[in-house]
Amino acid sequence: MADTPAPPGTPPLLIACALGIEHLALRSGGRGAAPGPVTLLRTGMGPRAAERAVARALADEALRGAAVMATGFCAGLAPGIHPGDLVVADETRLPAVDGNSGTTTPCVGTELLVKELAGALPGRTVHTGPLIGSDHVVRGHERADLLATGAIAVDMESAATLRTAVAAGSRPVAAVRVVVDAPEHELVRIGTVRGGISAFRVLRAVLPSFFEWHRNAMLPRR
Repeated sequence: MADTPAPPGTPPLLIACALGIEHLALRSGGRGAAPGPVTLLRTGMGPRAAERAVARALADEALRGAAVMATGFCAGLAPGIHPGDLVVADETRLPAVDGNSGTTTPCVGTELLVKELAGALPGRTVHTGPLIGSDHVVRGHERADLLATGAIAVDMESAATLRTAVAAGSRPVAAVRVVVDAPEHELVRIGTVRGGISAFRVLRAVLPSFFEWHRNAMLPRR
């Protein structure tokens, strides 16, 4: 998706996803009216790839002060979460690894995102809670271990994306993920089962909600 034209000086929005299929869903979905310039960034898979890609993107003068949205697919951890559900993070967590302390990044505008997504996707369940990061695809008993930390879903890039974004400067950040597999519905290959197809269709419909979040997130704080 090319950057969306906007009046000069309008704060930009950077939407980051990892996979080609996520990028395709976002590019081919409904767009609505963006309030400012929009850049869709494919970071590559994993936290390190996300860190590198987001840091490089935000170093560009054109993205100075950009709001950042991390999106794509995720794995549900909690009972009652199903493929095709949405997860709106109230915070993202990057666990401690190799002696490095973990980090937690609060998200902005969670309630607004929940409202907008529920209106845009009637019949879809929207869950809110902590989204935890991992450096690998989570399977089996690892789900229960992560659920015990209080997280409701896991993915590989959101926490790294938001941590990198706020480290580069003060800005609104958020994460919205579509559940592609869950404890009762483990995915083997995306796109070959109902859960993957359902998640793709949902991701195609999220951009207008992201634009409304961007519009409100960039309003002056009182």
